[in-house]
Amino acid sequence: MQGGASPPTFFFPVLRPYLMLKVGFYQFEPGFGEVESNLEKVLSALNGVEADLIVLPELAFTGYYFQDRAEVFSLAEDTGRSPTVDGLVQLCRKRNLYLVTGFAERCDDKAFNSALLIGPQGLVHTYRKLHLFNTEKECFDPGDTPLTPVAVRGARIGMMVCFDWAFPEVARVLALKGTDILCHPSNLVLPVCQNAMLTRSLENGVFSVTSNRLGSDARPRGTLEFTGRSQVVTPKGECIYRASADREELYLAEIDIGLARSKLMTDRNHLLEDRRPSFYASLIETQTSIVED
Repeated sequence: MQGGASPPTFFFPVLRPYLMLKVGFYQFEPGFGEVESNLEKVLSALNGVEADLIVLPELAFTGYYFQDRAEVFSLAEDTGRSPTVDGLVQLCRKRNLYLVTGFAERCDDKAFNSALLIGPQGLVHTYRKLHLFNTEKECFDPGDTPLTPVAVRGARIGMMVCFDWAFPEVARVLALKGTDILCHPSNLVLPVCQNAMLTRSLENGVFSVTSNRLGSDARPRGTLEFTGRSQVVTPKGECIYRASADREELYLAEIDIGLARSKLMTDRNHLLEDRRPSFYASLIETQTSIVED
């Protein structure tokens, strides 16, 4: 920096509170295949909660580490005929809240690793995981739903599931469509995932709520250990709170949605308006290949 000029700093505009919402997560350990008892655990934990939006983990009611596709179909449910969905709708009506939850969805001859938005009026929206992780590719069908934000009490929420974190395009498309809060049901096993969501929030100027499970699934294929550490992150990439790795927790934070409506990184840099899409054409024109010597 020449002439003794100071480096630019993050720009924090002074805003009046715009729209305050109480959001958070419930981090817990589902028992594999124990759909009814997992539902009872969630209903009990949230029975007295006062909140606008709570995010639950990926595949919150079935467990995660399926042996094969047949096992998925034995536990997955059609959202239109699901006792699990019915129970969650009743909870949302009773507590006047919205839930985003991971869900093993059966639809005709397909099975999806899905996220459901449920509110007092019933099932509002279904998102099907686009990017399947590891053995999920043997058990689930790839998601087929567009990336679409949905209005909840004046805020716009976008849903992504677990391994979607590794694909910046997911969060960016949702941000370009006006998302304020990324809701991220997860069963994270890699140690870097939570920190990656700090970047997803920062680069898009959005809040994110990652709800991860804890504990392990000991299954015929082996044992998977999950990392816990669910979190709520601000549009500046700051972690408001991160849960422990080994304890069930319900956490709520009051957030100002107005902070996600300002996309200024500095007083001269706008996260979305400064984009130069004409240089990004290769993202859709070609598939990048890496050649090793």
